[in-house]
Amino acid sequence: MRNYFKADAGNLNDLDQHEFAPQGLPAPLVRKLFLGELVNLTSMDVSLNKSAPNTGVSFFHAHKNNEELYIFLKGTGEMMIDGDRFTVTEGNVVKVDPDAKRTWWNTGDEDLYYVVIQAPANGLRGAGVDDTIFSKERVPCI
Repeated sequence: MRNYFKADAGNLNDLDQHEFAPQGLPAPLVRKLFLGELVNLTSMDVSLNKSAPNTGVSFFHAHKNNEELYIFLKGTGEMMIDGDRFTVTEGNVVKVDPDAKRTWWNTGDEDLYYVVIQAPANGLRGAGVDDTIFSKERVPCI
């Protein structure tokens, strides 16, 4: 038994082959790959996403319990959260509370790449150094 899972999610350009369309979703989400099952996540959900120019999420949504973190890797888009509309670009990160109504779309001429991390709001019990146990073992390459 190992304490980690390693998997290949593929090249970001190949996200076109993925679609998320569970029953009850207002419209399928294309170019979205959830990583939970791939690496056996137990306390968060993470997805890799790609939106082509002039596409995006065609509906607003909120969550019951989970906050989301959007990390924009490449491209230009817009988000609308609780009526506020703003531009997002490479390097922007946006945290959204569970009950906020949100949507987003690509406004640029190239693909918009982003990561979405979803986890229970107020569920973190320690972060950074507060949750770190340092080992005295030497790193072999340094």
